[in-house]
Amino acid sequence: MGVKMNLQEAINKFLDYCETEKSFSAKTVESYKTALEQFESYFFSQYGENPDIKMIESDDIKPFLGWMHDKGLKRNSLRMKIAAVKSFFKYCKKKDLITLNPGSTVTTPKKEKRLPSFLLKNEVEKMLDGFDTTTPEGARNNALVELIYSSGLRISEALNLKIAELDLRSGTIKILGKGNKQRIVPIGEKAIKAIELYQNIRSQVSEKISRDYLFIGKSGKRLDASVAYRIINRKMGLVSESKQKSPHVLRHSFATHLLDNGADIRSVSEMLGHASLSTTQIYTHLSVEKLKESYKKAHPKA
Repeated sequence: MGVKMNLQEAINKFLDYCETEKSFSAKTVESYKTALEQFESYFFSQYGENPDIKMIESDDIKPFLGWMHDKGLKRNSLRMKIAAVKSFFKYCKKKDLITLNPGSTVTTPKKEKRLPSFLLKNEVEKMLDGFDTTTPEGARNNALVELIYSSGLRISEALNLKIAELDLRSGTIKILGKGNKQRIVPIGEKAIKAIELYQNIRSQVSEKISRDYLFIGKSGKRLDASVAYRIINRKMGLVSESKQKSPHVLRHSFATHLLDNGADIRSVSEMLGHASLSTTQIYTHLSVEKLKESYKKAHPKA
């Protein structure tokens, strides 16, 4: 512990340790190097020195986040920067370069929540109008999209759905969700009609038919998830400019449209099969953001 080492020397030692002892990828080492060079720049700009590593305290590190934030970095980038600094001080403690780890009490910013993408109602309608329901595949694809949007299913739940789990008379389906939790979900009239139409010509999809699964591929077995993804991605690309074009966007659209029309959040959470109400609340944020956008466009003093 008698060795005196300044911040720059300690950083160089840490980067060498990452590269040689830990065999981290070149990309990881480079990201650590960039973050720690920025930390060094911050320290010099604030305190005008390259200090002895033992002299750095937790309160010297904490303003680094604000300093980086002022340079325009977003929360997820800040998380990466502070993680690199914390790893550096952990190394310094491990190698006995310091007595106490000043990075241990520095909190990492919470991960930025990205609002999920969703389709507008007219985009969903256009997407559904794009299927040729006179063909077996077109009828199947239309029924799949109608079902996911109507009942807010995950793509895995829709593809694992068995004919026996459909109760079209009562307008419900039995779903086996995450963690093998079962739930009963209502299904809309349009989706019921689409499924009935598909069932009438389902036998034409393949010569070998799976009696169990509702949605089947050319092999007669359950429709493959990657095939379903491509079908939905392609159709969605024709109606929406959203970056995300996946089956999950239909599930997001289901939740958003329900809440926009005044549905109770607990009921929506139950239909989605969420374990916690807080998971569903992201959709209320989405509706609020949409409301703010409309307000800014319409209000003369916004």
